[in-house]
Amino acid sequence: MVVRSAFAQLGYSAPMLVLTVLALALTYLAPPLLLLSPAPAAILCGAVAWLGMSVALLPTLRAYDAPLALATLLPLIALFYAAATIASAVLFWRGRGGYWKGRFQATAPDNT
Repeated sequence: MVVRSAFAQLGYSAPMLVLTVLALALTYLAPPLLLLSPAPAAILCGAVAWLGMSVALLPTLRAYDAPLALATLLPLIALFYAAATIASAVLFWRGRGGYWKGRFQATAPDNT
């Protein structure tokens, strides 16, 4: 579902795609990568950021009766979402974007 509509949500904009992927990387992927740093301050920042994003997700997980341990997987979830968003753009550029159940769900706006 993400693949068929993600690039449409970005207005079919390559700059928005780049900004979105960079924002996802900075927000969700940088904290666990900081844990690999030799600098104690970087490790602390990464741990606090990862803990903060995990704690922020807990109310949503509770609301859906999902396992609370899923909160620690946000970096992997973000990586999946970034990959699906990029795949959505690639499919669109290849002329196959938004295709689902025999029809196009997210077609490009007419630029005429």
